[in-house]
Amino acid sequence: MQLLKQENKKKSSILPLFAVGTFGLNIFALLILMFHGSMLQQLSKQLTPQSLVQLADGSAITADPRQNLERYPDTIRRFVGETMTLMLTWSQQQSPETIWEISSELLTNEVKQKFQSEIINPNTVNQFANRGAESVFIIQRISQPVKIANGKWKVELQGNQLIFNNSDRLGKAIAFNKQILIQAIDNQKATLPDLPLSWHIAAYRIGEARLEIYNICDIKDKNCS
Repeated sequence: MQLLKQENKKKSSILPLFAVGTFGLNIFALLILMFHGSMLQQLSKQLTPQSLVQLADGSAITADPRQNLERYPDTIRRFVGETMTLMLTWSQQQSPETIWEISSELLTNEVKQKFQSEIINPNTVNQFANRGAESVFIIQRISQPVKIANGKWKVELQGNQLIFNNSDRLGKAIAFNKQILIQAIDNQKATLPDLPLSWHIAAYRIGEARLEIYNICDIKDKNCS
């Protein structure tokens, strides 16, 4: 009887220790899982799988997932450079009016009106255009985008519009030094007609960035917003 009592005492003393040990192991395991979970979460942010994008011509590319209002700096700079080059490059085959009409979908309505009446020099353009002129826009510098609000950026663009005609093959250089304000949009505004010209296709490709220019100011304007 005494032996049985001693064995029961031993078992009763071991059970609490076993319970405490098991509880400690569970806590340790939980901490390990939480640690691994945080590590995996950080790793997933750094190594987010790229998305497969299938293009209309049958080719496929991979793209980093981005929020709708986020754009890479190079995407913004390329959009600005290509848009301004498209708008300020024209010839006898493609008049300034035709080019501006096609590329206007890359600008807001307010900027479109301001561009034709204030930003360019209409007198100079009309003077050369009446003599069969051609214009080429040469970019010298596009600054890194500065974020001014959620989905909005500002860049500085410096360049020259070179206008040539039959009587002046050396051309006339018109300085174009501006602040360009850009904003992200939900849907692409540029569209393709049934029989698109090369300029239509160029504007459509530029518009795939889902950006638009909402203001253009002089590069020294401190109140540009």
